[in-house]
Amino acid sequence: MYRQLRDAVLDGRLRRGERLPATRELAERLQVSRSTVSTAYERLTAEGYLEARVGAGTFVAYTAAPVADARPPRRRSAARPAPVWRGLDDPLWTEPRPIAYDFSVGSPDPALFPLDTWRGYVAAELRGGFLRSSGYGDPAGAERLRAGIARHLGVSRSVEAGPADVVVTSGAQQAFDLLARVLLRPGDAVAMEDPGYPPVRQLFELAGARVLPVPVDEQGLRVDLLPPARLVYVTPSHQFPLGGVLPLERRVALLDWAARHDAVVVEDDYDSEFRFGARPLDPLQRLDADGRVVYVGTFSKTMAPALRLGFVIAPPALIAAIRHAKRLTDWHNDTVTQRAMARLLDSGGFARHVRSATRVYAERHAALEEAVGALAPDLRLVPSAAGLHLAVLQREPGSFDARRVAERAAVAGVAVQPVSRFRAAAGGPDGLLLGFGGIPAAQIPDGLRILVEAIARERVGHDDHPVP
Repeated sequence: MYRQLRDAVLDGRLRRGERLPATRELAERLQVSRSTVSTAYERLTAEGYLEARVGAGTFVAYTAAPVADARPPRRRSAARPAPVWRGLDDPLWTEPRPIAYDFSVGSPDPALFPLDTWRGYVAAELRGGFLRSSGYGDPAGAERLRAGIARHLGVSRSVEAGPADVVVTSGAQQAFDLLARVLLRPGDAVAMEDPGYPPVRQLFELAGARVLPVPVDEQGLRVDLLPPARLVYVTPSHQFPLGGVLPLERRVALLDWAARHDAVVVEDDYDSEFRFGARPLDPLQRLDADGRVVYVGTFSKTMAPALRLGFVIAPPALIAAIRHAKRLTDWHNDTVTQRAMARLLDSGGFARHVRSATRVYAERHAALEEAVGALAPDLRLVPSAAGLHLAVLQREPGSFDARRVAERAAVAGVAVQPVSRFRAAAGGPDGLLLGFGGIPAAQIPDGLRILVEAIARERVGHDDHPVP
């Protein structure tokens, strides 16, 4: 019911201002529970498709965009720029320090990993058919794992896919590498969020692409500022690193932009499994009727980066080329790890792990929000209801140097990253990223106090005195 009503709004069959039947009336007409209709209406209202007017009823709130009549030819640049290699001297990568309060971004808590269950599944695979199998596996990944991924994403994220649409990769980064090999030629333009994820930007640059930074705000990518490009990389469910959620209007505009420019949209849904509020908008992949969205996900944030398990879900026009590129790259991922992950998905163990970990992360998320509000009035928290980090921005632009604050805090045993490290272009609001994947809730207030002290010392310019 939700999907059919949403599709009717998107394609213009239901127009802005039209009144929908009352929940009781529609439930009787369809012979379903009234609560089923109410749930569908509430979700559509939360996502901006409908609006409820007290005493009047439920009305369509969204206006479908007109369909473009023509698509301009794909533009290519004759120039072939040299790849930009930043390597290990990039400021994103730093030498390890003894850290007491870890607000770093990017990894889940290893203590939450379901070790006993995982050990049992790995042992079962080693005792079972693994040693009896001969030859190489399917480059796309173990069939059982691909089926489990498609089934799980269908339930948890409304992704439309079957096993044949999935390619298992060595983390999300290999997925982006395969897409660069298949889709890009030297000189092609790639649009990326700015600030955004540096390793993806560096990978596209290494492939010879011209990476064009596009500003973001607290709702995500500024679609109205997108230049012509062959490919656009977005994190619409939890923009990295600021945390915004791309609203429906921008999602539709982005898909329209892709159609007009004959472009591919790479949707990185890197950590939306951990949600602390209402169910998020469906992914772009679910809205895509033109076969332009490639959906990338990873188990690095939900399980552990060491497993090196990610996946890419691609439309039929691309999947064969991606499978071929995977075979030429490394043939396939570790077989035992794939089969153990398939067992975890099939048994419901992965869903239980996500639910259990979400409760822990929700406590840390709430503790961090409370601590920022109480201890850091000069910082503005960017609202976010998913993922493993929060962004705090300067209330007064330029009031402190976030990089120097991070350096001062590190001396005192607090790991934190400045927003500016994730920018490709100069300008924009600066601030700090506060990850909570690696810090217990009880330690958050003390760690934040040290961080606030580092901000205060940087603000007054006590350069010769490290934070105690």
